[in-house]
Amino acid sequence: MQDSTFWWRGGVIYQIYPRSFMDSNGDGIGDLPGITEKLDYVASLNVDGVWLSPFFTSPMLDFGYDISDYRDVDPMFGTLEDFKTLLERAHALGLKVMIDQVISHTSDQHPWFQESRQDRTNDKADWFVWADPKPDGTPPNNWLSIFGGSAWTFDSRRQQYYLHNFLASQPDVNFHHPAARKAQLDNMRFWLELGVDGFRLDTVNFYFHDQKLRDNPPVPKGEAKTLGAPDTNPYTWQRHVYDLSRPENLDFLKDLRALMDEFPGTTTVGEIGDDNPLERMAEYTAGGDKLHMAYGFDLLNAPHSAGYIREVLERFQRLAGDAWPCWALSNHDVVRSATRWGADEDPIAYPKVALSMVLSLRGSVCLYQGEELGLPEADVPFERIQDPYGKVLWPEFKGRDGCRTPMPWSDDLQGGFSPVEPWLPVETRHLLLSVARQQDDAGSVLNATRAMLAFRRDHPALIDGDLTLVEVGEDLLGFLREAGEERLLCVFNLTGEPRETPLPAALGEKARLLDGPGFQASLAAAQLVVPAYQAAFISLD
Repeated sequence: MQDSTFWWRGGVIYQIYPRSFMDSNGDGIGDLPGITEKLDYVASLNVDGVWLSPFFTSPMLDFGYDISDYRDVDPMFGTLEDFKTLLERAHALGLKVMIDQVISHTSDQHPWFQESRQDRTNDKADWFVWADPKPDGTPPNNWLSIFGGSAWTFDSRRQQYYLHNFLASQPDVNFHHPAARKAQLDNMRFWLELGVDGFRLDTVNFYFHDQKLRDNPPVPKGEAKTLGAPDTNPYTWQRHVYDLSRPENLDFLKDLRALMDEFPGTTTVGEIGDDNPLERMAEYTAGGDKLHMAYGFDLLNAPHSAGYIREVLERFQRLAGDAWPCWALSNHDVVRSATRWGADEDPIAYPKVALSMVLSLRGSVCLYQGEELGLPEADVPFERIQDPYGKVLWPEFKGRDGCRTPMPWSDDLQGGFSPVEPWLPVETRHLLLSVARQQDDAGSVLNATRAMLAFRRDHPALIDGDLTLVEVGEDLLGFLREAGEERLLCVFNLTGEPRETPLPAALGEKARLLDGPGFQASLAAAQLVVPAYQAAFISLD
C-alpha cells in the first residue's frame, strides 16, 4: 500500500475494550492513560491501528454504548487531554486510532432526550422516535428490543411510547429528522478535527426505521434466524424488515462519506447485525461513496468448518463487486473464538491456525484484545455478571462479560491489570496465558500472531490481492491470493487430524512451499500434506 490514504485497505486493527485493558490509577477499571502505557506492546504486534470501544461520558448502563455527551471523556477513563496524549503517542508509534461512534441511540440522560421527553412541542420533540399507543394502550407495533421485551417504553409526560432497540435507557435517535442527522455528523466532525483516523460505527444499519411503523413478519418455520442475537432470544423470531436496514440509510451513509472525504486518510468500519449481513456488507461498502468497510456476524457465530467458511466467502464474492469487508473472529459482543470455535481443539495450536486463516482473507481484519494470546472465554459467576443483556437472558445466555474480563499482562493475582479487585474477575486460566508468560516463548500464540502479521506485511497479495477459492478437499480451506506478480496459495487445516491433497494441475509447476510463519507442511510431487492445525503458504510465482 504505497498511499497511506488507503492504510485501512487490508489493514489490521487491534480492538481495545478500555474498561479491561489496563488500569493506571488503581480503581479496578481500565482507562485511557493505561492504554497509552501499553501502546508499545500493541505496536509490537505489527498491527496498523487500534479501535477503542466507547470512552465517552455515560451513565454506563450499557458500559459506554449509552452516551450522554458525545464530545467528552467519562471521568472513569480520564480526560480529553488524556485522549490527546494517547492519540499523539499512537501516531508516534505509527498506529492509526479509530474510535467507536454510537449514533443510532443516546443515553436517556443525554440533554437532547431530556428535552425531547418534556412535551410534544419543544425544539427536540421530534429528535427521537415517538409514537402514540394503540387504542388499547399497548405499544405501536410488535418490534422487539435485542436486550429483551418490547422495543417501546411509555413516557407519561408525552403520553407516547419511544423506540429503543436496546435498553429502555437507550432511546433511538430519529434519523428522519434532518437536524438530528446533522447534529450527529457534527459530533463526528469534532473528533476528526481532533485528529482521529476513523470510526467504528455501532449498529450502522439501525439508523432509520419504517415511518409507517409496520409490524415485522415472523421468521417462516424452518428458515434461518438472524445472526444478530442468540437464537434463544425472541428477537430472532422476527424478520427485521421494518425496524432496521431501511433504504433511507444509504443516503445518510453517503453524507457520512462526504464528511470523511474532507479528512483524507480517515476510514469507517460499520457493524452490521442483519437477517442478511453479507448482502448489507456489500451494499454499504460498494461504490466508494458510503462506508469504507463493514463486518457482520458470519465468522462471529458458532459454525466454523472449512465448508462453512468456504460458503461464507463464496456468498460474499457473489455479492461483493468492489465492496470491501472487514473480518473478525472475536470482539466485545461474542464468545471468544478460542472457546466458540476451539473448545474441543488443541488450546494452543488451534488459535494459531484460526488467526492465520482470518489474516489471510481478502479484506481488513479486526483483532480483539487477548485474541493474540489465545484467551478462552472467561467463566463469570452470576453474582459477578455486569452485562444487562446477560442478566435478562440468564442462564441460556450468560451475556458478554466472559469476553470482557481484564487483559492478563502477568500471572500475579489480578493479572497485572490492576492492584485491586477489578470490575470483572480475572479468569484464572488467563494467568497462564499472560503476556509475560508468552513474551519469550517462541512457540506461544502471541509470537505466532506477531510472526503471521509480519508475514502478511511482507506479502502484498495477502493485503490487497484478489481471492479465488481453490478446491482442496472437504476438510481443508484453500484459496489463491494474487496481486501484481505475486501468487500465493493458502491452505488451512482447522482439524485435529492430518490432511493430504493433490495441488490442482492448473496451478502450474512452480509451486514452492514458503517457510511461512512457523507452520509445518510438506509438498512433494504436487502432493500437499498439512498436519493437524497447520497451514501452508505456497508461492506459485
